[in-house]
Amino acid sequence: MNDAAVIQTPALPPSELERLDARFPARSVAVRGGAVSVRECGNGPAIVCLHGIGSGAASWLDTALLLEADARVIAWDAPGYGESTPVDAAVPTAADFADRLHGLVDALGLASFVLVGHSLGALTAACAARPGSSLAARIRQLVLISPAGGYGAPSRAEASQRVRTQRLATLDQIGIAGMAAQSAARLLSEGAGTQARQWVRWNMARLNESGYRQAVELLCGGDLLAELPPAMPVRVAVGERDVVTTPESCREVADGCGVALELIADAGHASYVERPQAVAALLRDVLAT
Repeated sequence: MNDAAVIQTPALPPSELERLDARFPARSVAVRGGAVSVRECGNGPAIVCLHGIGSGAASWLDTALLLEADARVIAWDAPGYGESTPVDAAVPTAADFADRLHGLVDALGLASFVLVGHSLGALTAACAARPGSSLAARIRQLVLISPAGGYGAPSRAEASQRVRTQRLATLDQIGIAGMAAQSAARLLSEGAGTQARQWVRWNMARLNESGYRQAVELLCGGDLLAELPPAMPVRVAVGERDVVTTPESCREVADGCGVALELIADAGHASYVERPQAVAALLRDVLAT
């Protein structure tokens, strides 16, 4: 889909925002260092969901509602996103974000939970799940969906600098609104419906500039493969039409975990927005394991 078509995508209908607030409401949870904004619904074993660099807690709405009879679904706004307090470091690491996650699950009293990391969220999730992590014993299973590998490995230094320069230059040139108009389409397959496109663009348009800058630093300095394999069972999945974290790149992550890569049919990068039924089925299967 070209950029002109994205710009013409209708705004998110008020009824969708009403559904979000009624069915997947936001609240602030006090943690050491500030607060974390979360959205939550359902009852049962806990599933904690971490979004990617261009998204937020609200993006998990439809997947969460499909799981509310089976699980307590908790989605955070990452540090610096939504109403969540940024971490202190201007150039944060995955460990900084994992420490904030630890504070959140402590505040929520979660003794055991499934941890789901999508895209950039996979860097935080893998750090929290690595052997020796203070959170590892409480993570029942790890699920990485379209995981971003990061550019922190020494062999990727040139790519890291290029990605940092490009992303921050784009932010400076066109701002958050321009990024939402121009970039949202890449997160979905060509067959995605209008509502999925509206949600992806709405979530991206709500980014905080300072939080996004920190997330870019996390992406450029993170090294997912260095954290693998995790200390618990893991599933790795990707949308079969993902052009951001491609099936080829995600297969390397799956290999690092010693598991087979699972393909989510007819889905792009934001598979849980585009194909929530498929992602809910995957998580339901994780709960049953």
